[in-house]
Amino acid sequence: MNTDWIKVFVAAFFEVLWVIGLKHADNFWAWAGTIIAIIISFYVMIMAGRKLPVGTVYAVFVGLGTAGTVFSEILFFGEPFKMDKILLILVLLAGVIGLKLVTKDKVQEGVDS
Repeated sequence: MNTDWIKVFVAAFFEVLWVIGLKHADNFWAWAGTIIAIIISFYVMIMAGRKLPVGTVYAVFVGLGTAGTVFSEILFFGEPFKMDKILLILVLLAGVIGLKLVTKDKVQEGVDS
């Protein structure tokens, strides 16, 4: 896995943080953290999209963000555990993994030299 895919995973992590922040922020510092997470998330995703196919980057970003948000809500905020929801998230993640596996990375001349 190259550093561009790692950027997508980092962007998705920060997406989970800002989505949770949008729901649970109730003071200045929580809102400031939410805004910072939004900026970091989109900046890192845009950086990854410069080298990887944008459609695939966005699909992986949203899929991982959605799954991370659902699991975070269940683990940290008392959202009820529903097996049908988990199965659908697993189907979503299978699609995200499939997209990543079938996407060819662009080879740039002179990068490794």
